[in-house]
Order: sequence, then C-alpha cells, then structure tokens
Amino acid sequence: MSTSNIPIILLAAGQSSRMGGRDKLLEVVDGIPLLRRQALVALAAKAGPVFVTLPLGPHPRYDVIDDLDVTVIPVPDAGEGMNASLRRGVAALPPDTTATMLLLADLPDLTTEDLITCLRAVDLASNMSIWRGATEDGKPGHPIIFAATYFAAFAKLTGDSGGRDIVAAAQDQTQLVPLPSQHARRDLDTPQAWEAWRRENPDR
Repeated sequence: MSTSNIPIILLAAGQSSRMGGRDKLLEVVDGIPLLRRQALVALAAKAGPVFVTLPLGPHPRYDVIDDLDVTVIPVPDAGEGMNASLRRGVAALPPDTTATMLLLADLPDLTTEDLITCLRAVDLASNMSIWRGATEDGKPGHPIIFAATYFAAFAKLTGDSGGRDIVAAAQDQTQLVPLPSQHARRDLDTPQAWEAWRRENPDR
C-alpha cells in the first residue's frame, strides 16, 4: 500500500526516570538533541502527519521541536506511564486513519530508511495487522505499525504496559520486519547505556 498516509506517533512524554536527573531526549546525537533527531527522522519518512507526545509544558523538550512541522500532544497524565501517551496519541489521529506507526524517542540508531522499510511492509489486505521492526537476528523491537482495528483497544489502555498485551494477543497477525544490526532494540535510558553507546559511536 502507499506509505504516504500512515501517521507517525513519536512517544516522547516519558520522565527519563532512570537518567539520574538528565533528560535522555535532550542528549546530543548527530549534533542535535535526540528528540529533534527522532522527529526529523519521522518527518523524512514522508509517511503522513507526525504527532509528538510530550509532558505538559513548559518543558525544555518543546523548545527543540517548536520549529518543526509536527503536532504536539501534551500528556497531562504522563506520570501514569506509556499508555497515557498511547491513548492520547491515537485519539488525535485523523478519523480516516487506516494504520499508524508508533515510534519510541530513545532509539538513536533508527534511521529514516528503517522507518520506510517497515512502512513498505504494510499490506492492509493481508491477514497481518501489525508490522514490527526487528533486529537482524530476528528479535522483535520498534517501530511498530498497527492497523486501525486496534485503535479502540488503545483507548482503553491504562498503566505502563506500552500495549504489550495487544501485541501478545496478535502474534499470529504480526509480521516482523528485519532492520540492520540492533537498530530496532537499542534504547538508551540510563547514563551507563549512553556512555557505552558513545564509546561505540564516537563520531555521533
């Protein structure tokens, strides 16, 4: 199907609670704050509108994307966990949306090409309804594209499961999409993880 009508929801309302006071989404990657990088990666995929969930303002994260063509979705109940962002992000989608991509903001190795690879795998006429990025050795990761049939379930999510129950119940309708190396799973949410990643990527 066309990849030009699948909105992307960039989940960026988390509290960086494991970072010891630092904000992981403001860490510099490729010369810019990680959140800005991820928003630019999403925009360059040209999949559809890009929505970004953020904590209630004022918050420094707003400043790093305020000039980008994205729709910010404040999440007043972000402290509840990721499901608050999922509920509000899905609720903001245009009414004719047939599928949406969920993109985590703390995966610095994901590229626009990775997103496009996942988008091109989508076939709403098939018996698949979830398309999920995976590591080169087949471990499921991100991003994840959900057909609209799941939107009602997202509206009912509570807590911090991140939709895991939805994914678990639909394994036979999930297509894994291999991406390079560990792009789909390398998240950085502790200072130690950042230090290790920077040692491995001194040019970034």
